[in-house]
Amino acid sequence: MYTILLLGSGGREHAIASSILNSDKCEKLYVAPGNAGTHELAFNIKLDILDFKQVALFCEQYHVDWIVVGPEQPLVDGIYDYFQDSKVKVIGPSKAAAQLEGSKAYAKQFMQSMQIPTAKYKQFTADNLIEGIQYLSAHPLPIVLKADGLAAGKGVLILTDREEAITAFKEMLGGQFGEASSTVVVEQFLDGIEFSVFVATDGSTHCVLPEAKDYKRIGEGDTGLNTGGMGAVSPVPFYDKVLEQRVTEQVILPTIAGLKQHNLDYTGFVFIGLISVNGEPYVIEYNCRMGDPETEVVFPRITSDVVELFELMLEGRTSDYKLTTLDQTAVTIFSVSGGYPEKYEKGKQMVIPNLEGNTKYFHAGTKAVDSTVVTNGGRVICCTAFADTLSEAIAQAKAGAEQVQFEGKYYRKDIGQDLLTYTA
Repeated sequence: MYTILLLGSGGREHAIASSILNSDKCEKLYVAPGNAGTHELAFNIKLDILDFKQVALFCEQYHVDWIVVGPEQPLVDGIYDYFQDSKVKVIGPSKAAAQLEGSKAYAKQFMQSMQIPTAKYKQFTADNLIEGIQYLSAHPLPIVLKADGLAAGKGVLILTDREEAITAFKEMLGGQFGEASSTVVVEQFLDGIEFSVFVATDGSTHCVLPEAKDYKRIGEGDTGLNTGGMGAVSPVPFYDKVLEQRVTEQVILPTIAGLKQHNLDYTGFVFIGLISVNGEPYVIEYNCRMGDPETEVVFPRITSDVVELFELMLEGRTSDYKLTTLDQTAVTIFSVSGGYPEKYEKGKQMVIPNLEGNTKYFHAGTKAVDSTVVTNGGRVICCTAFADTLSEAIAQAKAGAEQVQFEGKYYRKDIGQDLLTYTA
């Protein structure tokens, strides 16, 4: 029986918390800082999750066995390294390994070293700005610009106008995303369909979790600004046996081999963002943790004990995990605050109905205030539905998104619609 501290406050953490509490191996679960959804399940704790000394004092006082890290920032900042000599075990990679997400240039170099298929690229800093502008002047359109560091999901631009691309390039190197865009990666545009695979690993052995497809743009038809994610679907209907085998052989196995070859301590999740170009997989990005909103469709589909998975990861026996999953399709749709991903207001009172059947809410930007729940972020709450068919799951998730109420609510009504052609 384990006492677990889960770090984070999003829908990802609510979904992980729900799965942890399905296990007989969890004695007590704390979530820091959590949200109104985790408040109903576990013990929400007010902790600064980037203050590792504060986290360590809590762990000592409350006899925490494991820390499960939800978001990327504590990992990139080195929480694994901080606790390396402690009795407390961390589910998450080392600071060096987290550079796979923390630096897009580092990730590209890693992929090149392991011959993992990815888009061609070149990186620039302010020191070679003129060279960068010359490079963009001859680069085929569209042009993909990526801030090298963490930029809260907003540091990637795909531009079809060369002058706009050059202006954006200058703005990024000029400090648009702070330190995150002190290096900018210019990348070849790949035309295809995106999806993600998720791998649990101890750095040597691994287990592949269910795949997913998420929807990043705020507007229907994948238009408008990038967000943290407006919805997701799992399984992915076009992810057939042939594509799966290519991903395994060309991406997953070389990635795990690369962790060993580069001496990277990695006990955690590898999120691999991919694009299928005429059936050939290319890696777009790595994340060093589970995705959000993908976790809200991946974890609820796992019917085997996730605490046992953590146990095996920490023992270096991840490949011994006997993964079992629901055969049903899961669809999640996020309801967001009006104005998101730009300026939005918090503190809007919410009405959250009790859902019946195979549909549930996962809270993200919510907060419990006395006996009410109010909005506390841009992405507020998502509705995840399970059904035997994709079309049924979409309909149920949309119905759940429609029923939740708060001032200014917006959600995309086309999540998963593009995948129906693969199931016809």
